[in-house]
Amino acid sequence: MRQVSQNYRTGRLSVDVVPVGLPGRGHVLVRTTASLVSSGTERSMMELAQKSLIGKAMARPDLVKRVIAKAKADGVLEAWRQAMGRLDVPVALGYSSAGVVVEVGDGVDGLAVGDRVACTGQGYAGHQEVASVPANLCARIPAGVQGESAAFAALGGIALEAVRVAHAGLGDTVVVLGLGLLGQITVQVLKAAGCHVIGMDIDPRRAEMALGRGVESAATDYDHLAATCRRATSSNGVDAVIIMASSDSNEPMEQAAELCREKGRIVATGQVGLEVPRRAFYDKELELVVSRAWGPGVYDPAYTARGLDYPIGYARWTAGRNIGEFLRLLEGGRVHVDDLITHRFPLERAQDAYRLILEGDEPCVGVVLTYPEQSSAPPVSRKVRLGRETGPSPSSRAELGVGVIGGGLFARSTMLPALKKTPGLSLRGIAAATGLSARHAAQRFGFDYCATNYREIIQDLEVDLVFVLTRHGSHAAITADCLESGKHVFVEKPLALDRGQLGRVEEAYRASRDMDRPPVLMLGFNRRYSSTVQWLRDRFSRCGEPMSVHYTVNAGPLPLDHWTYDPEEGGGRIIGEVCHFVDLVQLLTGSHPVRVHAESLSSAGYDPTDNVAITLKMADGGIASISYAAGGDKGYPKERVEVFGGGAVGVIDNFRSASYTHRGRTRKMKLRTGPDWGHAAEVRALTRALVEGRPLNETFEGYVATTLTTFAAQESLRQSQPAAPGMEQ
Repeated sequence: MRQVSQNYRTGRLSVDVVPVGLPGRGHVLVRTTASLVSSGTERSMMELAQKSLIGKAMARPDLVKRVIAKAKADGVLEAWRQAMGRLDVPVALGYSSAGVVVEVGDGVDGLAVGDRVACTGQGYAGHQEVASVPANLCARIPAGVQGESAAFAALGGIALEAVRVAHAGLGDTVVVLGLGLLGQITVQVLKAAGCHVIGMDIDPRRAEMALGRGVESAATDYDHLAATCRRATSSNGVDAVIIMASSDSNEPMEQAAELCREKGRIVATGQVGLEVPRRAFYDKELELVVSRAWGPGVYDPAYTARGLDYPIGYARWTAGRNIGEFLRLLEGGRVHVDDLITHRFPLERAQDAYRLILEGDEPCVGVVLTYPEQSSAPPVSRKVRLGRETGPSPSSRAELGVGVIGGGLFARSTMLPALKKTPGLSLRGIAAATGLSARHAAQRFGFDYCATNYREIIQDLEVDLVFVLTRHGSHAAITADCLESGKHVFVEKPLALDRGQLGRVEEAYRASRDMDRPPVLMLGFNRRYSSTVQWLRDRFSRCGEPMSVHYTVNAGPLPLDHWTYDPEEGGGRIIGEVCHFVDLVQLLTGSHPVRVHAESLSSAGYDPTDNVAITLKMADGGIASISYAAGGDKGYPKERVEVFGGGAVGVIDNFRSASYTHRGRTRKMKLRTGPDWGHAAEVRALTRALVEGRPLNETFEGYVATTLTTFAAQESLRQSQPAAPGMEQ
């Protein structure tokens, strides 16, 4: 299928052929019949993307501060690499469309194949031929509403939510500042609610257009507007002002405060300055609300990703219900949008549509992208070839055929560059959740094809080695599938989120030992391959006694709605990240934990797994402590390891340097290029193990021990007492 995207690093807008995504739980797959270009939101996205790096930095100083903090902690090269990794990824454009349901995912009720639906949501209802959209962000299109009109549903939902939070009702006088596409729709919604509407826009054509849609007066300058409001309200002031303008200035906010009556309300929907003029707000006791897109649920993963709706008694007007109500307004003729359409472009000419909006050579309001008519649902292709169609058989190839599952930031910025630089690997195919990210990764790193169904990778006879770089919740199932198919597999940590998942992997691994060529499994514990770790480990190799290790991690906070905390998708930070540190403790001590005690810091704004102190008793009598803290400063280095034993002290400082002190003498090593986290070295080690038969410095039993230790740490937190790995309930 074809899809429109924007690259924020290069500013390039393109229409590419990408594989169709799978409808996840709570999603439906929709064949698009029309999509609306938002001349405000999408224009601002385009303008930002086309700025130079300096221009982007000036537009987003908040992100620049984060890059500077990263550079202080991990070095300039690491900060630059991650920043460019975030920029160099295509972003799907569009968020308002209409189409026909062609597939229904699990957990969806109320929608069926063949239903006409209006869709909304950035990253979902984009300008693409087939889209996977949360069912809660879809609404059935009434029989009397045309598809092009229904494609305005997202903007209609935004207007409805703004009117609702303004508490605008029958007889109220409301000002709409900004009469672009969204303002024109808002005017009609207010009129349908029985309000007296006054509008303003500096463009006379937009002001005149609004006169035919329900405004009782439309001004093109503030003085005229203020005089009109005084006459209409007997100088009392208007009940509410809804700001639909887009401006870097704080002037719209100041004007709105002057126009409102005492205890009036201001709703900021457009992107404007939000510096509150305190005197006006204090004198009139005004209220300010920043309207949130289409309403409750739009930023809730449970609502969008898992299809869980809010009870109507607690959230009467959710995002989905607002969209549905807007369609009913269209059906009843109380709102009209068909005459707002000034331009139509076929999808393949999307670049012309955006050029029109950016350059402003002719007046435009509603710009719609059209799609080829289909008499029936088109075949869904979840694989797109970019390179050779066929290749030599696995037995005749000199290189290892590599398939990758997962195309997120970690994959793009860390693992895929390492794979591309490793000799002996042939990059065959990559699968990702969205066709856009799969296509981008395939093009950038030179894969032969991209896909959205990971089984395409496993079933490829030319793939010898699979890298699993997905989110945590899918690791165990995909790893087991790879092992059962006889594929060598590298899986990012963690191996599993619970005993059931771990048991599935253990069973598949044991069964694979009976194969003629048992597949190799490597878990992504990259730190053990860091040059700093190898240097220090060599110096402690003759210690000959139990050791003590203290590991400090300045982890930094995550938003509480981050997927890491989801029990099904992330498993929490102990299972998801602390496993790294448990593994390194095992490597340095040469032993495995037999008892675990974990304590958590109770503090508002943090998850129980954010700030933990974990003590490990090792089988050989050694001890270790892991202090994992999310409440520190991001500018401070992330990790520090201290090792004591055999009359010596060793220190690893953020994997940039290491020291070893013994008999009063200190030896040091320091890297000039920044931290060495070991990712490139672990890929090389795995490649040598498969090509040359060299042994790995890790075992499956070690993976299981590490995983069980994190489970025990979770259990210790729940029970407030020590736990033994493998003994949790």
